[in-house]
Amino acid sequence: MTTTGEDRIEAGTRAGPWWWRRWRGAALDAGLALVSAVECGVQGEAFARDAGLPAAVGVAFGGIAGSMLLVRRMWPVAVVLVAIAVMPADMGYLMSMVGLYTLAASEAPRRIIGALSAMAFVGVLIVVYVQTSQGDIGSDGSPVGADWFPAFASVTMAIGVTAPPVLLGLYVGARRRLMESLRERADSLERELQLLAERAEERAEWARGEERTRIAREMHDVVAHRVSLMVVHAAALQAVARKDPEKAVKNAALVGDMGRQALTELREMLGVLRSGDGRAPRREPVPLAAVGVAAAEAAARGVEEAGEGPCLAELEELVGQSAATGMVVDLTVEGDVRVYAPEIEQTAYRVVQEALTNVHKHAAGAKTYVRLAHRSAEIAMQVENGPPPEPGSASAAGLPSGGNGLLGMKERVAALGGVFVSGPTDAGGFRVSAVLPAEG
Repeated sequence: MTTTGEDRIEAGTRAGPWWWRRWRGAALDAGLALVSAVECGVQGEAFARDAGLPAAVGVAFGGIAGSMLLVRRMWPVAVVLVAIAVMPADMGYLMSMVGLYTLAASEAPRRIIGALSAMAFVGVLIVVYVQTSQGDIGSDGSPVGADWFPAFASVTMAIGVTAPPVLLGLYVGARRRLMESLRERADSLERELQLLAERAEERAEWARGEERTRIAREMHDVVAHRVSLMVVHAAALQAVARKDPEKAVKNAALVGDMGRQALTELREMLGVLRSGDGRAPRREPVPLAAVGVAAAEAAARGVEEAGEGPCLAELEELVGQSAATGMVVDLTVEGDVRVYAPEIEQTAYRVVQEALTNVHKHAAGAKTYVRLAHRSAEIAMQVENGPPPEPGSASAAGLPSGGNGLLGMKERVAALGGVFVSGPTDAGGFRVSAVLPAEG
């Protein structure tokens, strides 16, 4: 069985009977078979009369042979073979042309198409040559044509019967295969685009998750430190309110400053979340993947740029805020002070800030050492506190702990390719160390 271009249509589109995909294809083949059967029947009657056979036999034989066009889509090779077989009886020219066209348009190997086309060409050539060389006499009593006429007529007839259908079939078959290839490529591109869209959505979801984590870390760093200092100052205010009104006023002013600083940083961060890049948000709908990526990029830029973020130049002020609460803090800076990339300075600042916040939470009153070392290819920081002077003093201050501070510091440092280590000391205190590359 040799399939044609129409036979390669998906089975789900079948609407015609038997092997036809469509009813119009069945009607076309039935019409061609009917015309071919009539042609072969008429020619079969003449052949039977010349051979001395009953006319009914010739008509029946011709009709059966011509009706082979009904199966041309399934067995085009068989149709061409039958056409070649009945050609000596001077019948089947229509069947031969349609069969050659169908065969050339099918997926049959080229050697089979060439062999059967050559056989059909030779068959027509011989039959026409024999018929035209019998020496029929014209009305004037002379032979019809000259000596070259039989050869010319046979070659012309053979080319006319075989060449046009074969060439047309080859063209139609090549065009069908090209269209199918283009359709397959279009389907493949559509699948690839769908896959890319899914991957873009996954990347956008990942970016949103990363941004949520980063914003949560920023919120924790901003809120935890300021509020911890506010709670410590409030406790001191409560303790000295009646004994030392001046110190109470000073502590109240510090609480107010801390609150205003916390509100300012929160307002800047919320402004970034509202506008993305500091401008009014657009109302036009955009693709979901673009929303996720744009939001991640805008928030990443905005949170770092809003208020320009903390830097190492503000580290002394940070230590002074902790010292104002009564903590004994010793700041040591080693090496040549220089400016680093904004993300490096902000990360170093946040590590020290969070470490001091943990001291307020878990070791209130403990002496703390803050060391910052500027090296050739890196910057190192360490915050170490001794044991609290009074066990339980931290819990007495009512400072909650969610356990996210150390995790946030480790994520920040790892994101820049640095190293983060934390843990208790032999003296009963706690140490936080981090090393960041000088080039972020």
